[in-house]
Amino acid sequence: MRKTVFSIFRRNGVEHLALAGNLVSNPKFWIILASDTVLLFAALYFSYYLRYEHILDLQGLFDPYFSIFSLILLIKLPVFYFFGLYRGVWRYTGTRDLINIGKAICFSFILVLTALLYINRFEGFSRSVFIMDAVFSFLFVSGHRLCIRYLYKGKNGAGKLLYLPKKTQKKRLLLIGAGDIAEKVLREITGNSDSGYEPVGLLDDDLGKIGRKIHGVPVLGTIINLEKHVSRTHAHEVLITIAATGTNEMKRFVDLCRITRLPFKIIPCFSEILDGNVSIRAIRNISYKDLLGREKVELEQDKIGEYISGATVLVTGAGGSIGSELCRQLVRFKPAKLILFDSSEENLHNIQMELIHEHKVDDVVPVLGQVQDVNLVRLVFSNHKPQVVFHGAAYKHVPLVERNPWEAVYNNIIGTRVLIEASILFQVARFVLISTDKAVRPTNVMGASKRCTELLLKAYDRMSWDGRFSNHWEGLCQSGVELSSSAGNLYELHKTRFMAVRFGNVIGSSGSVIPLFKRQIEKGGPVTVTHPSMTRYFMLVEEAAQLTLQAGAMSDGGEIFILKMGRPVNIGRMARDLIKLAGKEPDTEIDIKYTSLRDGEKLYEELITVGEGIVKTDHDKILVLKSDPAVACDSLNRHIDILEEQSKDCDGPAIKRTLKMMIPEYMPDMESRSIHETDPVGYSEEVAMKVIN
Repeated sequence: MRKTVFSIFRRNGVEHLALAGNLVSNPKFWIILASDTVLLFAALYFSYYLRYEHILDLQGLFDPYFSIFSLILLIKLPVFYFFGLYRGVWRYTGTRDLINIGKAICFSFILVLTALLYINRFEGFSRSVFIMDAVFSFLFVSGHRLCIRYLYKGKNGAGKLLYLPKKTQKKRLLLIGAGDIAEKVLREITGNSDSGYEPVGLLDDDLGKIGRKIHGVPVLGTIINLEKHVSRTHAHEVLITIAATGTNEMKRFVDLCRITRLPFKIIPCFSEILDGNVSIRAIRNISYKDLLGREKVELEQDKIGEYISGATVLVTGAGGSIGSELCRQLVRFKPAKLILFDSSEENLHNIQMELIHEHKVDDVVPVLGQVQDVNLVRLVFSNHKPQVVFHGAAYKHVPLVERNPWEAVYNNIIGTRVLIEASILFQVARFVLISTDKAVRPTNVMGASKRCTELLLKAYDRMSWDGRFSNHWEGLCQSGVELSSSAGNLYELHKTRFMAVRFGNVIGSSGSVIPLFKRQIEKGGPVTVTHPSMTRYFMLVEEAAQLTLQAGAMSDGGEIFILKMGRPVNIGRMARDLIKLAGKEPDTEIDIKYTSLRDGEKLYEELITVGEGIVKTDHDKILVLKSDPAVACDSLNRHIDILEEQSKDCDGPAIKRTLKMMIPEYMPDMESRSIHETDPVGYSEEVAMKVIN
């Protein structure tokens, strides 16, 4: 019944009447109202008391002021109600509530003075009394609210006002770091009796902070003496509250924490903290990406917004690790429509539901199907007219693709060509291809197929395209899309900027080695590493998606952008770090077993092919490759048509031979093993930077 009445009031535009009805029926409202009446009387009394130097026996002096007390109540109490002072939950009184009380006091002070000025021009009244009355009113009313909060603080069960200590023992928490994040964590812990933690001290390498306190918690000493301070404070757990730090520094923290043999956790890194909002709910165990020490990505928000905001954006492979993160980053720039293209029903459903319910995206179009399906791609492009395409759909698991090379041809190569030609026909503004470091001097089919997509991108660039389409689009072209071989009309039609973004392995992506290592550690080992010297480049999935968006804003067409990956990571050392993070000792508690290289694998990944011209960009984390002149589109398509025929027959050896003809640097199978084991550093990012400088 109450809900129905409230709905009627809301529809009639007098919702405040329903609120007033609820307040009147609430006994706590009358208690607070009575308390305010007493406090306002006390404020007036003490104002008079101080003004007339404690002369309390002059009845004649009191009479004028007490006679207007009813006027003060008639003004102040409605003003308090108007400013919402009776709608708050006072056990949660905060700064905003105190500011609101101050506004109500000031407004009522002005009204009282105006009323007295109108009634008798202040004859017989001292103005200083009313000034002091306003001050005392603020102190008494706000102090009353703060007392309510203090009494409720630490309450044990509903309806209990006085502080009662909990019977459950809290974990004694020692914090590493005494900065802004530590302050926010301490504020939440001390303000929440249900947190389950009792902070006992902070440690920081800033000697100037030692001996000081944050929210009553002392800074005990430096981090290097962690073990000693754990013993002194009898801490149960250690929390690292330094969210963004270097790899070596984080490893130092981890090693110090492991010596104490206590559980240790961390506040998430910068990419997981939005707008500085830190919560104890965000506390989690240390993960390998914390040790990776990637710096925060600075984005040129305006440039990205220029080509994303208000545009229709298509993301292929939208349900995958990179594609889904791209979608999450894209919604920040408010595209008009987001088209999700994926072949996995489960992945597509998951990202669609996340965008709709968590990110509140209105216009999401899920497309379930294969990117090499020409009819489906034509339908999507003709119905939705995407202006920006991010092509992330690809088979990328090296050993699987090596054993099924025909699928790499269909999905990676032909699928990319279908999308490229559709983008030209339907005049897409920008086409961004997600490439990989495995496309550099490839030793496997997956890398060779991705290198082929880079060549396709160059061949179809508006400055090198020959004006012809593949057989897949022949029927469409004949049915109404007219193309001219003359340069003027050709370039007038072809307005698409093609670009590729090349980067290495992404932590958190499907097929990553880290989840495998974690499962092996949980089962007690052994952890399997293919080779003691194997290294890989790694970056965070959020970082990869953000830099891909940034690169998309920088292209003039035909570039291959390379994301700076930093130094390569030794996989064996990574396995040891993960074992230590799990609280185990490598080689004693958890064994590391070295196996042989899998099909198509090489020891060292490279990011740049020898001979590619590498140039700095305006962004410090993005380089651009100016490659040799593009392969002729006609020649490239003839080879791809041959690959397609060989794929129909599932002829793996023939596919590899054709890829070798197309990509001379491709060294399949055992041909590459001896070369890459004796020539491990082909052309790394570090070497490339020396070339630039």
